[in-house]
Amino acid sequence: LQGPRYVSLVPGGGFVVSEECGDVKVFMSNCKLLCSLSSKYGHQFGNPAGVCVDTDGSILVADEQRRTVHLFPEHGAPICLVSTGLRRPAGMACSSSGHLFVADTVENCVKVFKYCVRPP
Repeated sequence: LQGPRYVSLVPGGGFVVSEECGDVKVFMSNCKLLCSLSSKYGHQFGNPAGVCVDTDGSILVADEQRRTVHLFPEHGAPICLVSTGLRRPAGMACSSSGHLFVADTVENCVKVFKYCVRPP
């Protein structure tokens, strides 16, 4: 790893790690590298920070430099979930009800976004 920053567990085993000014890597439960998000999706990060994994297994990544949050589904193209309103996104968490919590270190707060609506 090159400057590991944030880590999150993946449901079913494994974990995701963001690297400073680099990439986001996904590891299996035996600690072997499964993939790099840059390679798998052809996505270029500015400075990936907080990472989390939702109940669908999609990986969410906050990009500190670009002030965005992207969702990387298991299948399909990345989706930009947040492109405005963040000044310096850092740590993140997501709930089973589709809420995304993002710590904004410049504004000293946690911002909450609804990104997924699940049918009852």
